[in-house]
Order: sequence, then structure tokens, then C-alpha cells
Amino acid sequence: MSSFKQLQLYVRWKGRDLLIEMVNVSKKFGDGFRALHNVSINIKNGEFVFIVGQSGAGKSTLIKLLLKEISADSGSIIINNKDISKLKRKEIPYLRRNIGVVFQDFRLLQDKTVYENVAFAMEVIEAPGKDIRRKVPIVLSLVGLSKKSDLYPHQLSGGEQQRVSLARAIVNGPSILIADEPTGNLDPDTSWEIMKNLNEINHRGTTVLMATHAKDIVDSMKKRVIEIEEGIVIRDEQRGGYEV
Repeated sequence: MSSFKQLQLYVRWKGRDLLIEMVNVSKKFGDGFRALHNVSINIKNGEFVFIVGQSGAGKSTLIKLLLKEISADSGSIIINNKDISKLKRKEIPYLRRNIGVVFQDFRLLQDKTVYENVAFAMEVIEAPGKDIRRKVPIVLSLVGLSKKSDLYPHQLSGGEQQRVSLARAIVNGPSILIADEPTGNLDPDTSWEIMKNLNEINHRGTTVLMATHAKDIVDSMKKRVIEIEEGIVIRDEQRGGYEV
């Protein structure tokens, strides 16, 4: 049985009817900088969406809003039929349990092994030990790191560290996977290996949002592309490319 099929058996994917909806969302910062202006985006469950735009266009702000790291000045953000602007502080961790995140700089715990880094994501939500022992090997197999579970991050290549980050992001079976420039620090061949993992995860039902500057990847994969410029959505195209 493939590791992906095992993952389906052992991990209960949540949010089958997931819908991400941003309605007239605007965000300014203290210096008056307009990060997002009147943004409306609708993302259905199971989509793979590239978010593109120059540095400072608003991509990172959009991601922080979805994670409730910051709040919008106006408009509404609805995830899984719940307006997250109305969440109480104590409810935010429960929102984030349904959102896996992969960063450009990996953000691994340097004093923990590969296995321990992935297990830590389950320990945070107080998953039973038997579930941790069962699921962590599955996701490590899924990203091709079964034989490196006892190594520490400094003993891994950049691509291997990003695969650990990816395993950590999906081990709790999130409905949404947000990838923020996940290939930014990787060579082209390694980048494509990460993209294969992301694509397969998407095919298994997880909604994937990926912010990127990787023109070759966006042009080759022909997924939905949302382009942001100076805080405004200027293009939303199915099977799009990096540029019009």
C-alpha cells in the first residue's frame, strides 16, 4: 500500500466543504501603507491556487490574515463557513489546526530530530502518543525521509529540510495548506520535487495556496493564478501563467 493511501486511512482529513471567502478586505499599517485594498477572493475546497506578485504586493499580508496573525481593517474573511474576524483569541489555535503552513526558511527546531520535529506538531494539539507513533512514519515516508528520521536539521540538505517542514505541516490532516515561497531557497531540481509533493497532497483533497515568485513553476503547472499588485487583485485566472 502506498504511503499516500496509508495517510488517507490513518488521517481524517477535515473540512470537506471548506470554502475560503474574502469579501472587500482591506488592511493598512501604522505608517499608512495600504497592504490590501478591497480584496475579494473565493477559493473552493480542493483547489490549488498560486498567489503571485512583486515583493510588497500584499501576498504576505493575505497569508497573515488567513492565519489570523493580523486582523483586517474592513471586510470579512470566512473559512469553513465561519467569519474569523469574530473569533475570540482562545479560538484562534483551533482555526490554525486546520491550516498547515510551509515557509521559505523551513523554521525547524534545531535541537530536535526529523521525527521529533514532525511529532511536535501533534504534541502541540495533545494528540495521543499512539497516533503520533503511527502517523509520523507515514508522513515521513510520504516525503521520502523514512531513513533520515533520526537526523537533525543541520545534517540535512535544504531540500530535505523543506520536506520535513512539509511533513510537519500535513501530519495533522489540515484542510488548507499554505506554502509561502516554499521553493525560494532551493535549486530547480529540488524545487520540482517539493512541487510534486504539494501537487499530490492537493490531489488527495487538501486545498493548497502557494505564494511564489517561481515563474517557471507557475507557467508549467497551469493552476489557478491570483495576481496582486499594490494591494489589489488585478488578475484571477484559471490555468494561468505567472504573467499575462
